[in-house]
Amino acid sequence: MLPYGTISEAAAALGRNLTAGETLWFRYTATVPDYHIYYINIAFLFIIFTLIPLPVALVELCFPSLISRFKLQPKIHLSPSSFLRCYLSVVRVFILAVGPLQVLSYPSVKLVGIRTGLPLPSLWEIGSQLLVYFLIEDYGNYWIHRALHHGWGYEKIHKVHHEYTAPIGFAAPYAHWAEVLVLGIPSFVGPALVPGHMITFWLWIALRQMEAIETHSGYDFPFAPTKLIPFYGGAEYHDYHHYVGGQSQSNFASVFTYCDYIYGTDKGYRYQKAHLTKLREKWRTEDQNGDSKLNQNGKHD
Repeated sequence: MLPYGTISEAAAALGRNLTAGETLWFRYTATVPDYHIYYINIAFLFIIFTLIPLPVALVELCFPSLISRFKLQPKIHLSPSSFLRCYLSVVRVFILAVGPLQVLSYPSVKLVGIRTGLPLPSLWEIGSQLLVYFLIEDYGNYWIHRALHHGWGYEKIHKVHHEYTAPIGFAAPYAHWAEVLVLGIPSFVGPALVPGHMITFWLWIALRQMEAIETHSGYDFPFAPTKLIPFYGGAEYHDYHHYVGGQSQSNFASVFTYCDYIYGTDKGYRYQKAHLTKLREKWRTEDQNGDSKLNQNGKHD
């Protein structure tokens, strides 16, 4: 809740007139308790999870030929009931784990200093903090994810997420409730170390969820704007991890590729990429007539 009764009081405290964005923020938050503002994250997560994967899912189910050339595992086609089962499973975990986690974490958010007042952050502040959050989360997620691929951690927890060997957008948060909670920790480390405005926190939660949905989409769209981000993994990179399955010791990173490269856990992926490139070049020089296509194992269909 803002400590100003009117816009003129807020302007006097700032020593300048409010911007258009700050005026909207004032009107929205002037009489709203801070915990209400924070809990909107729950609605954001649910709306993003529901709507962002929906267009690709509908096209895949209704008009698959339109995007079939971008599908990473073209031999696998899920039924509408499989999509629905995945969605409802995530909704259940959302209600039982994510929602309560958001509610209980509010005191921590206040403790680390995430603010809701004026002035609003600049674009430079938002951008620099988001970059820090992505880098910190990516590094922490890498090691937790890698640990979950060993022994008890995989068999009892992470195996649930790997039920989808050909992932779909709705399967991004499809996981054991314990994994949802544990992998949520790195998402809060960045904002805790470099606290900013609640708007930045909202953007962080939204963008991270959207990124996870993209990497689990099962499609590698060449026109995706994320292709312009240096060291970004993307759908093809993470799809390999799901394709290999429980035995995978490759491509653990959630967003970028530098951790896998530094620690040598992208060798299987790079080997397959090189192998497929050589096969394509060989077949091209042999003037194949196009009847033979690559499947996911790099063999002829």
